[in-house]
Amino acid sequence: MHQPLKSRTAAEALVDQLVINGVEHVFCVPGESFLPVLNALRDRDITITVCRHEGGAAMMAEAIGKATGQPGVCFVTRGPGATNASAGIHVARQDSTPMIMFVGQVERGVKEREAFQELDYRAVFGSMTKWTTEIDDPERVTELVSRAFYTATSGRPGPVVIALPKDVLSERVSVANAPAFKQVETSPGEEEMAELAALLATAERPLIVLGGSRWSLTAREQIEQIATRTGLPVATSYRRGTLFDPLHPRYAGDLGLGPNPKLVARAKAADLLVLVGGRLGEIPSQGYALLDSPAPLTRLVHIHPGAEELGRVYRPQLAIHASPARFVAALARLDIATNPSWREAADAAHADYLAWTETATPQPGDVNLGEVMTWLRDNVPADTILCNGAGNYASWIHRFYRFRNYMTHIAPTSASMGYGMPAAIAMQRLHPERLVLSVNGDGDFLMSGQEFAIAVQYSLPIIVVVCDNGMYGTIRMHQEREFPGRVAATELHNPDFAAYARAFGGFGANVERTADFPAAFAAARESGLPSIIHLKIDADAILPGATLSGIRKTALEKA
Repeated sequence: MHQPLKSRTAAEALVDQLVINGVEHVFCVPGESFLPVLNALRDRDITITVCRHEGGAAMMAEAIGKATGQPGVCFVTRGPGATNASAGIHVARQDSTPMIMFVGQVERGVKEREAFQELDYRAVFGSMTKWTTEIDDPERVTELVSRAFYTATSGRPGPVVIALPKDVLSERVSVANAPAFKQVETSPGEEEMAELAALLATAERPLIVLGGSRWSLTAREQIEQIATRTGLPVATSYRRGTLFDPLHPRYAGDLGLGPNPKLVARAKAADLLVLVGGRLGEIPSQGYALLDSPAPLTRLVHIHPGAEELGRVYRPQLAIHASPARFVAALARLDIATNPSWREAADAAHADYLAWTETATPQPGDVNLGEVMTWLRDNVPADTILCNGAGNYASWIHRFYRFRNYMTHIAPTSASMGYGMPAAIAMQRLHPERLVLSVNGDGDFLMSGQEFAIAVQYSLPIIVVVCDNGMYGTIRMHQEREFPGRVAATELHNPDFAAYARAFGGFGANVERTADFPAAFAAARESGLPSIIHLKIDADAILPGATLSGIRKTALEKA
């Protein structure tokens, strides 16, 4: 005999489905449109982080999805709350991150009248999500939430948006829970792996490039063991550096912004490029210049969990529809006939990587951001998590900091400004025992700097580094290249960021000389408070290998 189903509100059924699917954290800015959900969350074992802006809530959820591979979850209110959150949805889309955003909606009885804060969410988010839907029937809440978990994680992961009409949430239902979702893994076939072995057997200059999502610590360990055994050189794509130990002797470097020119040359000279998990988008492909499209002259093997990505831009010689974890496991079992030239090439590539990243380049001014990064890499625990957003300051992170452990770099491949602050909060919530850093530019930080209040509210001892050069540096750099000397709309007048930290109840320190950074960092850690270290960067220090004045001079000479 079946037991009668317990009556509960649709909001309670929704939250029960989150618990069943292993959700431990939700991020939100509260709204009256989903009050029944907040009421249900109060009685469940899920940690709620209340944010100061919906964009911050969405980015926190995305960061959880990126770090864990399980959907990050946020709740935002209707209309302006939803549109504020769209930046986080865009990050999840471009970064292939599983994420579910629940958004309030007007009552069913007033829809399509442009009621207060009403939006057509399918129209608003349709191009940014894998699936956008609205729960009009409370009896289907467990079905649709279960589908959201499968959709967000299957194939190429991405965001899902579910709209919740206010009146639906309060209705009582007697529906069964759906079972917990289980991520669907796609494995390579024997024929594809045999063909890959044949391609490797004839390759003189192969290069493996790791990217995308749906990796695991086990997969990283396996690919490192494969590289050790075979001598194959391995590179990582933009902001996917934690997929391979940078000090492994087969590591060739990262194909991101401002990469080592020698690595780019190696990639172009490769006679077999094996792309595992990534899409080889605009940045890792160096503006789509690394390979010819649609038919590369280089033999390309593309492994991706989303069938729709295979052949989308490049027509590979061999396409393998598989998740990175299952592919790497199959590769580990493959009998690969090694070539001595691989090991020699990998040794040379790794030596080039070490030479490129070992020592900070000279910089104008009294604070050398490269030296700050090299100090951090040598003085923080290997499991430290570094979060950042977008801006030229990140060039020093990419070049000089080394991410030794898996998933210790949480940053958007979409290069979304304002990401580093909310991501750090999410990571400190997820890993309260670990050191979490948020590195930001000045313009970058103040796009989400209000979330520092949340770090104080929840006693999260993140250390925030603000690199202040008094301008939107990336845009200014491009401005000087295209319109040298004609500065417009890129200058910033900034506050005292250390005082900003103290005003919220945190620790703040100003650093105007590189030599003062270690003491400021130690004081921040000893305070046990959320901290901001304000670095005063010379405006001319625009890139590790270039100055703003030098870029302007070159542009003027060409004019």
